[in-house]
Amino acid sequence: MKIAVTGATGFVGSRLVARLHKEGHRVLVLTRNINSAQKVFPAEAFPNVEIVAYTPTVSDSWQSAIALCDGVVNLAGEPIAEERWTPAHKEEILNSRKLSTQKLVEAIANANPKPSVLINASAIGYYGTSETATFDETSSAGNDFLSQVCQVWEAEATKVKDAGVRLVILRLGIILGMGGALSKMITPFKLFAGGPIGSGRQWFSWIHLDDLVDLILQALTKPEIEGVYNATAPNPVRMADLSQTMGQVMNRPSWLPVPAFALEALLGDGAKVVLEGQKVIPKRVLESGFEYQYPQLQLALEQILK
Repeated sequence: MKIAVTGATGFVGSRLVARLHKEGHRVLVLTRNINSAQKVFPAEAFPNVEIVAYTPTVSDSWQSAIALCDGVVNLAGEPIAEERWTPAHKEEILNSRKLSTQKLVEAIANANPKPSVLINASAIGYYGTSETATFDETSSAGNDFLSQVCQVWEAEATKVKDAGVRLVILRLGIILGMGGALSKMITPFKLFAGGPIGSGRQWFSWIHLDDLVDLILQALTKPEIEGVYNATAPNPVRMADLSQTMGQVMNRPSWLPVPAFALEALLGDGAKVVLEGQKVIPKRVLESGFEYQYPQLQLALEQILK
């Protein structure tokens, strides 16, 4: 297969491209920063990776290159929890997903021949937050900012079905791997100052990076996979349990809580991603027969941290 990937130099995208390359597939990396992508995927190590300049709002050669691909994986989007949610940054978060998906879908619709499938990222923020509710793929959308972003994001992706292209939307949980959110969480534990963030009662719905890549590959190769899937492990935990398990795996104390106000001072409304949560079950993923390598948190953390 030849697969186009946006967000290819990011935490998930770089692992996905490496896996596709290893399995003998050709990859079209659509990137805003050619130099950065060439450093991540040097030609001598990744001979089957083609790097193409990609500005979503500009019609260019990247659009015609889509016609040569069997599938497209759209992982592009401004990071959600790394800056304060000023009005300008909230607009960036929304537009980086809405506009890039809109233009990608237009390119797929105009391609001849068309890719057969679009795998589009979304997030479990779609459901809103709750300490008591359990969400699966049939659950209704929430009404906060992240939920609104996800709804707009998914609505743009859904338009690809009008072109007769199979669509898979993956609502991503917190992705665990060496990097991403976990790299920030382990620092206090290394300093013997680890503990739960906020109340500790909020739900933490997670997935191991390798399981996510496996899930994307399954979605690319199995035509029966279609629609919305929760890309989470089948066993979500509360934040206090996450901290306790991290402490056990790292042989560090896990009793020193990080107060909510400290995180809010840094990230403002963006702290909601960590301070609030949702218990999300991957019902459709399990029904598809997908086999997780890391269904339990301790197993996942041991693989990553040891």
